[in-house]
Amino acid sequence: MSKFTWRQEKQMLCDSFARALLVEHNIKEVTTQRQAINGTREFEFPVPSHKRWSRSENLRLAVYKSGYVRRINGTSSPYQLNKTYNQEQRTTFFIDGKIETRSYVGKARARIHDEFARLNYMLQFYLKNYKQNTNTVG
Repeated sequence: MSKFTWRQEKQMLCDSFARALLVEHNIKEVTTQRQAINGTREFEFPVPSHKRWSRSENLRLAVYKSGYVRRINGTSSPYQLNKTYNQEQRTTFFIDGKIETRSYVGKARARIHDEFARLNYMLQFYLKNYKQNTNTVG
C-alpha cells in the first residue's frame, strides 16, 4: 500500500520531470514564490527569445494551472501557445430598441488540464520550434 496519495504522486512526477528538463536540456525552472502559490511554473530556456536577435534575453515559457502554456517574454503580454480550434460564439447587443443576439465563428484555445501534460507540451513546443535550430553537426 502506497504511503502517498495520487495527487502527491502526480506532483512528484511533475517535479521529477522539471528536474530532468534541467539535466537533459539545460532548461531552468525560475518560478517565483507568488507563481508557485498560484499554481504557475515558469522556465528559462538556453536559447534567445527572438531567433533573429543575437542580444535578446533567453526564452521563457510558463505553464498555468488554468490550462494554458504561454510565452512570457518577447511580447507585451504573455502569448498563448495552446492549440486553437474554431468555436461558435454569440454576442448580445441592444440595437434599435431591441435585444439581438448574433453568432460568429471565432478561435478558441484548447486548455491542457493536466500539469504533466502541460510540461510535456511546453517541452515539445521548444524542441520543435527552437532546439532543432540550435543543433550543430560536429
